Amino acid sequence: MIRAGRLCRGLGRPLPLPLPAPAGGSAPRSRQLRAGHPQRRDLFRDLEKEVVKFQKKLKESLPGSDWDPLGTTKGLPPERADVVIVGGGVMGWSVAYWLKALEPRRDALRVVVIEKDPMYLQASTVLSAGGIRQQFSLPENIQMSLYSAFFLRTINEHLGVVNEPPIDIQFNPSGYLFLASEDGAAVLEENVPIQRAEGAKVCLLSPAQLKKKYPWINTNDVAVASYGLENEGWFDPWSLLTAFRRKAMSMGVYQCFGEVTSFTISSREIMMPEGELTFSRINYVRVHMPNSLEYQPVECSLVVNAAGPWSRKLAEMAGVGIGPPDTQEGIKLPVEPKKRYIFVWHCPDGPGLDCPMLVDTTGAYFRREGTGGNYLGGLSPTEEEEPDIQDLEVDHSFFQEKIWPHLAHRVPVFESLKVKSAWAGYYDYNTFDQNAVLGPHPLVENMLFITGFSGHGLQLSPAAGRAVAELILEGKFMTINMEKFSFNRFVSGEQVLERNII
Repeated sequence: MIRAGRLCRGLGRPLPLPLPAPAGGSAPRSRQLRAGHPQRRDLFRDLEKEVVKFQKKLKESLPGSDWDPLGTTKGLPPERADVVIVGGGVMGWSVAYWLKALEPRRDALRVVVIEKDPMYLQASTVLSAGGIRQQFSLPENIQMSLYSAFFLRTINEHLGVVNEPPIDIQFNPSGYLFLASEDGAAVLEENVPIQRAEGAKVCLLSPAQLKKKYPWINTNDVAVASYGLENEGWFDPWSLLTAFRRKAMSMGVYQCFGEVTSFTISSREIMMPEGELTFSRINYVRVHMPNSLEYQPVECSLVVNAAGPWSRKLAEMAGVGIGPPDTQEGIKLPVEPKKRYIFVWHCPDGPGLDCPMLVDTTGAYFRREGTGGNYLGGLSPTEEEEPDIQDLEVDHSFFQEKIWPHLAHRVPVFESLKVKSAWAGYYDYNTFDQNAVLGPHPLVENMLFITGFSGHGLQLSPAAGRAVAELILEGKFMTINMEKFSFNRFVSGEQVLERNII
């Protein structure tokens, strides 16, 4: 906006103000000074009014009256940044928060988070079931979950903002209950000592103990069950995402809604023992603004790939995996979108307030949703049943044919349930070993990954975001060693397998 002073300077010298009368009395009439000709003063006033009217009229005639024709486009990212985080889900905002929380001095880093979906209509974070558990088989996943549980318990100490209401993520500590048949009993029993060794509170239940604790469960084909005694349950995903974002922005993180369409890259060839390799570096991130023809190049030092299901596409823009087959340059980021359904049903005679997040022997899962006899659940399809990812439409026959029979068998009162609603979301599915990809790319020197969690990312986001921030600021993992999840395992072909994938 042009201020009145600037308007006058643009049209000529500012008009003089009346001088005070001399101390000895009034000046003679013939020598009195005037502020200016009245007609000239009126001209400036009228001109300024016309400029204001012109601005208002122009705003009203354009789509979106909040656009300022004499200013910059709203929402443009800065031209330069230290770290550009591509993906404004819970992973991206967790990294942003931790970068500012751990930076060596205030405003040491300029951090930008870019999100292409302003309404979060397809965001994996807000479309998840919101569970948290320590019942994994890998020590690193257990450690991350334990850290995240601690973070969520003390969330207002971390993400609270002055003069804002306290954060309520609506955590329900009802635990996870894993059921195993005879075929799966050995694996479940082997996992429990690993979980306990890392500090997780988990107990094993026999069929008789299970029936006593939860009379509504059919235990006929259950050999053993494991139950999380603390730090397990579910919470509201949107509340956590909002808390991370609000806190990070209060600490100086820039938010930009737009789509990254390309990178400007410099590269060099270096002779290595295994042959000549091309090393590259991202210099600029090109951001396409929504509903506009405008692009903004952002010069940066580091790019964090937090694009979730679309992280492979983003990596390919930087040259990851586009080299000749059977070469290091040709190794792709093995992360792709997988569509998963979540259904909500009503059953007035169903399990009560003690209902846990139950994971059946078949992989079907459900939990209580509120206190009015509503439940929420789903089932991951087989490879042959994988649905089309082109949209988020729900196939209701999948519930009728694949999920309901398992639910009704395990909880007989679910024979009379009634489906109320359903939605679909995307997993950032790691096709290599269904585990996270954390850390840098070996050839694209300044791209770091935080993706590939395959459905258990939300619950690990506080710990995973901190790990990536530590890697950026300290050059190594400090709190939890995540080297096992580096991109290098795709080069070596060594899988890091997690037994408890839902």
